[in-house]
Amino acid sequence: MKRHSTAVWSGTVKEGKGYLVSESKALDSMQYSYNSRFENGTGTNPEELMAAAHAGCFTMQLSADLTKAGFTPEVIETKCAIVMKDGVITKSQLSVKAKIPNIKEDEFKEAATKAKQNCPVSKAYKALEISLEASLENKI
Repeated sequence: MKRHSTAVWSGTVKEGKGYLVSESKALDSMQYSYNSRFENGTGTNPEELMAAAHAGCFTMQLSADLTKAGFTPEVIETKCAIVMKDGVITKSQLSVKAKIPNIKEDEFKEAATKAKQNCPVSKAYKALEISLEASLENKI
């Protein structure tokens, strides 16, 4: 399997602007700029996209692992924050909340830790410190 996206940029880094297009068209001329990356401008940025990729991949891996262990997740909600310090992406912070009938807290945390280690994006981000906060909740 091979997936691709395209980035197009015009102008200088501070005054210029760009857009992203993904193969699936989920990103279809999605705007990004210096302001959307380093300030609060309109559009997306690479770190936000990295966070979305990690949250999505981890959540699917956790669902697969739980299903294999005999549990049926009702809801899994994962937030991911990508941390950049001094121009270097240093950390991916995962925080997951889930509603899963008949699972014990330690079983859930073990499955979450396994998913953090084994999801393909975690493996791709090995250069980063990948943290995980996992909580099992009855209401989301």
